Amino acid sequence: MVVDDDALFLQVLSANLRSAGYEVLGFADPEQALDSVRQGVRPGLYVLDWNLSGLDGLTLLRRLRELDAPAPVVFLTSYGQPIFEEAALDAGAVDFVDKSRGPAIIRHRLTLALTRKPARAAAPEDAGDCELHVGNLSLSRASKRASWGSTPVPLSRNEFDVVALLAEKAGQDVGYRQIYDAVRGYGFAAGAGEDGYRANVRAMVKRIRRKFLDLDRDFSALHNYPGFGYRWERNGE
Repeated sequence: MVVDDDALFLQVLSANLRSAGYEVLGFADPEQALDSVRQGVRPGLYVLDWNLSGLDGLTLLRRLRELDAPAPVVFLTSYGQPIFEEAALDAGAVDFVDKSRGPAIIRHRLTLALTRKPARAAAPEDAGDCELHVGNLSLSRASKRASWGSTPVPLSRNEFDVVALLAEKAGQDVGYRQIYDAVRGYGFAAGAGEDGYRANVRAMVKRIRRKFLDLDRDFSALHNYPGFGYRWERNGE
């Protein structure tokens, strides 16, 4: 199901996807898309624009979930800045694609969204090991909650996953790609150019660092390795 209030883009994308073998339902009106779901339509993938007439894409995503429509959601939009991508992923979308990427790339990303495997889950033997402590940092894997000392840190789920990855590898340098994979699953491209995902990682880490600094102005556990990635100091406080 494709929901986009740009009639020409909707027509072109739908035709392109049909020529590639997809069955496509296209809607310019998000309320009509929701009505079709209420009537029992259950597509295998939702492709949503961000800025829709009368209803923004994030609200549409939430409404779909309220209707028990669990299929993966991809945002296909011209809003390519990292802040929009992060908001989409935090809301539960599996991918965020810039419309300018072109038909071949868009088709490839939609195919990945339909066939992707989720990021590695904790192994069964780790299930009981829900707590991780590194210096002042405490993480609960079960609830995805973080604390700095005795103070909760208001991390999003994606931000928690990044902090958990860095904390698990405390004292080691972790590359941009590995950090991005922890949030997005393996192999996704993003942004402009082969290494465009780095801008997304930098923006996310900047927000993470700011949240810790808001709680502790002397926070210094998170370090940048220029050109490679980031490191959480093993005894960083």
